[in-house]
Amino acid sequence: MANTLFAAIDMGTNAFKLLIVQAHLPGKFIPLLTVREHVVLGRDSPSSTISTHSQNLSVKSLQNFNKLIQTHNVPLLHTRCVATSAVREAQNKAKFIHSIAETTGFKVDVLSGEEEARFSYLGALQFFPVFENLVLNIDIGGGSTEFAIGLRGKIEFCLSLKLGHVTLTQQNFGDEEAERASNMREYIRNVIKESGLIDKVKNIGFEIALGSSGTIRAIEKAVFKGYALDFADNEALLSECKRDWKFSIEELKSVVERLCKGGEGQKVRRDGFFKRRSESIVAGGILLDEIFDLLGIKEMLVSGYGLREGLIADSLAKVFDDGYDLNANARFRSILRLATRFNSKRITTSAAEIASIAREIFEGLRKYKELDNDGIYLTVDLDEKDLENLEAACLLHNIGLSTGKKGYHKKSYHIIMNGNHLRGYSAEEVKLIALLTRHHRKKLPKFNDASFNELKEAKQKFNVLCAIIRLSFVLHRNGYINYREMDFSHSHEGFKLVIGEERGPNHQPVVEQCVTDKFAVELTHELDYFKKVLKQELSVELKAPPFCSNE
Repeated sequence: MANTLFAAIDMGTNAFKLLIVQAHLPGKFIPLLTVREHVVLGRDSPSSTISTHSQNLSVKSLQNFNKLIQTHNVPLLHTRCVATSAVREAQNKAKFIHSIAETTGFKVDVLSGEEEARFSYLGALQFFPVFENLVLNIDIGGGSTEFAIGLRGKIEFCLSLKLGHVTLTQQNFGDEEAERASNMREYIRNVIKESGLIDKVKNIGFEIALGSSGTIRAIEKAVFKGYALDFADNEALLSECKRDWKFSIEELKSVVERLCKGGEGQKVRRDGFFKRRSESIVAGGILLDEIFDLLGIKEMLVSGYGLREGLIADSLAKVFDDGYDLNANARFRSILRLATRFNSKRITTSAAEIASIAREIFEGLRKYKELDNDGIYLTVDLDEKDLENLEAACLLHNIGLSTGKKGYHKKSYHIIMNGNHLRGYSAEEVKLIALLTRHHRKKLPKFNDASFNELKEAKQKFNVLCAIIRLSFVLHRNGYINYREMDFSHSHEGFKLVIGEERGPNHQPVVEQCVTDKFAVELTHELDYFKKVLKQELSVELKAPPFCSNE
């Protein structure tokens, strides 16, 4: 399993970010862990050096990342660590990079602005099915903004400008709110006009404008949450169900207008909504507003993926040569978009872990489909589409938590069925995925319910997939998440699932947690259901002490 794990570290101007994924060829990866450390190298940029304090914070952050990478057993050759604008412009970058290599073991690749633009574009391709479109991708970072025009994974043009939301915030554009905004706009316009970007974009053209940075995602969130309004949007959930990762120039301008309003009340509102990003969101909004006007953008798609995902895609293409297809599994990306829309990073990680457990059980069942003397325990053939539908249900099972824990499985079902989110899936597949999320916990499914009428031939497959997701959920909820140490086998007594011992980065067993009576009851209940569906016993041997789980 370890050779399918990849990691990417982005040492950005405004934060350090780690991404660990599990890859599945020909063109799919599932994020397993996303971590963000608040290291603002951009604060040092006026002096063009990285301070001792920031260097110490950087080393501490990267050491934490290294522990996580080792815990997940990600191969060194599958790990990439890159730095962007702040390090690129620093006078002491060579000393800084050497210090990181000595203290953490990471070899830092300082990206050029053009490389940064390319990776951001590749990341966006992993989120939206825009491979065949001429795309203008824009990535607003803390110290620079990258522009790339791409088609079919190839860059037609790219440019990096020293316009970042952190560095713009630090510049002195005046004392009053209106004066600062006006002077900042003029400065941005001059830099863009002098760069030749406008003529280049006009000559090449583009079909779709796409944004792939945290600043742009924060503005999109502000749009559908009604930040520009004088009251909170009580229909936020319905807006999220129907919205599709985009905003218009009119919506952008309404948010920027609100951001630029002065007064203590507006500052409190801004801080409460944007949290840590509030310090530089005004500059980010003004910058994006000017880019829209100067480049003639009327609407922008907003990618939940960016630089790190682009690094992962590039790594996969190198490791597997022609085995990784940038344009494959476009429909599965709609699952990832929906999961990203509703789930926090912690909840997304939890869902990905359950998907990995379910995959192990699924593959084990498929391996032992035909038994020597006991006949065939499955009356249906399970294929790759069934696995994809199972993984989709695992990744989406908890999106209903966005409105509260009570009955969240029913809310997850409602969101999937009512938002037209799952592009490329048939109506029966959408129904199957939604029903799996609905029945991953609590009451067992009843096929006399009208909601199962649309499944037709998929009812038998649903039974098997439901048994898998329910068992995976119970194991995970009780702390048994080490899918990399699972062994699935079969004998004349039935199936056996052994969960090996999980060890931490120092090769010490994790802290033990007692197996509760409640867990024993839940596990027995799911094993009984498994036997009913598959006509075979399944015994579970838990050699590993569980992790604590908060779900």
